[in-house]
Amino acid sequence: MGTDGSGRGAPERRREQITAHVLAAGSVTAAELAEKFGVSLMTVHRDLDELERRGIVRKYRGGVTAQPSRVFESNVAYRMTSMRGAKEAIAARALELVEPGMAVMLDDSTSALELARLLPGIAPLTVVTNFLEIINLLAAEPELRLVALGGDHDPLHNSFLGASCADAIEALSVDLCFVSTSAVSGGFAYHQEQHIVSVKRAMLRSAARGVLLVDRTKLGRVALHRVAPLAAFDRLIVDDGAGAEALRDLDEHKVRYEVAAT
Repeated sequence: MGTDGSGRGAPERRREQITAHVLAAGSVTAAELAEKFGVSLMTVHRDLDELERRGIVRKYRGGVTAQPSRVFESNVAYRMTSMRGAKEAIAARALELVEPGMAVMLDDSTSALELARLLPGIAPLTVVTNFLEIINLLAAEPELRLVALGGDHDPLHNSFLGASCADAIEALSVDLCFVSTSAVSGGFAYHQEQHIVSVKRAMLRSAARGVLLVDRTKLGRVALHRVAPLAAFDRLIVDDGAGAEALRDLDEHKVRYEVAAT
């Protein structure tokens, strides 16, 4: 019997180990997983089907990936390790916009999380967020007033979403809003999931100024849902690894952007 008394303990532990391996590697084949964990391909595919059902990974022919697609947003655990240096540089540049006494709203992106790490150095501040990672990070900071947005907890994003979250945002007015999206192309910001799009739009409406934080991997891509035209943002901040073609696209659409040195 398994640790839960029903015989399911070993498979669940294996799925946790598969998840950790895929998040670390980004993408692997089913055959590699079968060899690594000493199980059959059929067993691996059953595990991957379950992990895909939970929204943790995305299957493709012959393998599995934690990387995003047009309709699949990566698990927060993967996003927290991806492009960390670029996000730190973007956050440092974004911090220059923040002044003591401001009310600042942060979305549930890992780019915003990097900015949150820097905010205790610019106090006093009011920080509003729906991201549990940021709430836990800043909860003990005595000079920051922390406003946690409620709603339905989404474990894949570790944030609070839904209509009640959007309603709570609509009742607020902040100086600055920092958000990120999964894709930027053709003068628009995109995201894969409608329930997250509605929250990001509410955040932009609540702010005097909106700032889009995107690392270079987001440029030149599209996702299922349009979040907003780039003209809706006061500025876009990207890292200096962005390619010339991607920056030309921003120029052609007259996007106000800054390049952060890594």
